[in-house]
Formats: sequence, structure tokens, C-alpha cells
Amino acid sequence: MPDKLVLGLDIGGTSTRAVLASPDGHRLGTGRAGGGNPTTHGDAALTELTTAVRAALAGHDPADVGAAVLGMAGYPKLLADAVLRDAFEAAWAGTGLRCEPHLVSDVLVAYAAGTPDPDGTVVVAGTGAIAARVRGHRLDHVADGHGWLLGDLGSGYWLGREAVRAALRDLDRERPPGTLAAGVLTELLGTAELSPRRRDTAAALVQAVVKAPPIALARLAPLVLSCYDAADPAAVDLVRRAAAHLADTVAMVRAPGETTVLVRGGGLLTNDTPLAAELTAILTASWPGAAPRPAGDAAAAAAWLAALPTTAAPATLHTHLLTP
Repeated sequence: MPDKLVLGLDIGGTSTRAVLASPDGHRLGTGRAGGGNPTTHGDAALTELTTAVRAALAGHDPADVGAAVLGMAGYPKLLADAVLRDAFEAAWAGTGLRCEPHLVSDVLVAYAAGTPDPDGTVVVAGTGAIAARVRGHRLDHVADGHGWLLGDLGSGYWLGREAVRAALRDLDRERPPGTLAAGVLTELLGTAELSPRRRDTAAALVQAVVKAPPIALARLAPLVLSCYDAADPAAVDLVRRAAAHLADTVAMVRAPGETTVLVRGGGLLTNDTPLAAELTAILTASWPGAAPRPAGDAAAAAAWLAALPTTAAPATLHTHLLTP
């Protein structure tokens, strides 16, 4: 199979990305579609997944693909649900691919998107939050990722929830809303103007939150980060607390003094955000031997994982596939 092509997919709740590559790391095709995780979006997600795959395969024979890795959150649920699994297998076969799809955690793909090293640590913060120790390109020990109700400390959801709580505290204390509180009111109520009775504004804010899915609070995370940049005290406090939570999660899976690579993944940490900066400062102080690095293209990393068993030069292949 060394001459066969490889396919990598990064399957998320909002988007699906695919990369087709040659064994020596040349990108041959890419595809992008909407959220393709069938564990959260059902049959509609399978349509998005196949759309991304077909776009990446355009001009190439699907039979030439020898290996495929799919990074997906919650993939064990897919494997355990016979109906869902059958629908997925039918959709996969419908693309013309003959290789077996290898499903792995999106956390492992995030790690591989930052390094070719077989051993290290990854922390991911997006809508949720999780950290993992990686050994031999496999997840060895995972912390958090327990969902919005019981965990995901330092995540986008956590930032959004804490931002609303901060706004409610301002209202309860009858303080003029600060930059963050005013932003929360505008985002959720359409205006930062207060009712004559602060309690009425607080009640309206609570109702706006409870009427939406809990995880929708994650949409407030960009507001918190922008208010941090504006030096709003409440936002600065929240971002620093989020960074501390994420660092604590890393400490659950990473030994003191460890010098293996440390990767930052997820939308809140791969970009140049205040949370990434605050967390990097903590991690660098705690593990000075390993400067945290951001994850790159997850779909390309999945393709690299697909090629890994047959390549003699994993580091070189990683550079070819993941260098912009």
C-alpha cells in the first residue's frame, strides 16, 4: 500500500474538512462542507461528510485511496449504535472508497496537527475543553471533556456562562454595567439599556439564556476575548481563570518536569487569542522545557496519521503536509 493515496478528515459539529494526499505529502485535493458528525446531526451530517469527501477526491479514482483517518468527537457512540453505524458505512461506500475508515478522536488529530512526535501532551479548548497525554500516537490518559454540565472548564461554553453570571452580579448589585456586561446584554437582549427595575433586566437575561440550548452560551466567548483586549476587569478575570482551569487540566495528564512536546488545539487556543497567551504563560512557567505550540490543519494531520504506518520519514511527511 505504500503507493496508495491517503485521505484525512476533520469532522466537527459546524464543519467537515477533507484532504487527499500522495504518500510523499503532496496535497492532491481538499473538500469542505457543513457539520458532518452523525452522532450530533444524524443523517444530515452524512450528506455533509460525503460532500467533503467527494470534493477532495475530484479527479481521482477513490479506489486509489489506501488509507483514511477520520477525526471525530464522540466516535465511540457511532461505533456503538448499529443503526448509525450502518448509515455511516453506507454513506462511505457511496463515495466509491474501498479502504476501511479509521475513526479516531479529534483530540488525537489536534495533537498530530501540532507535532510528528509520538509522545507529548495536547490541550484543546473550543466549545468544550479537554487535555490528553499521547504515547505512541495514541491517547494514553485523558482529562475533562466531560461536557457543559459537569466539566469543560475553561472552554468557550464556560467563558460564556461566566460572562452572563458576571452581568447578573452587576445587575444584582445595581452597578452600571461594565464593557463585558453591556456586551452580554446587547448580545442576548438586543440592547444594553436597563429597565427601571434592574430585576426585570436580570429576569429577561435569564430567560434569554434558558430558552436556548445551554451550549449556545459558547457564542459569547469572542465577546469575552474582545473585552479582555479592551482591558475590561471582568473579562480579564474570566480569561485568566479559564487559563488556570485549562492549566490544571493539563497537570492531570502531564508529569512535573516532563519535556515532551505540548500542543494547543481548538479555536480558542490555536489562534492568537488572549486565552492562548495567558495559558501559554502558565504552561511555560510550569514546564519550561517545552514551549507550547499551536495545532495546524487538522484534516492534513488526519491524512498524515493515515500515511504514518507506511512512511519511513514521518517528520518530513508531516512538514510537507502541514506547512502552509
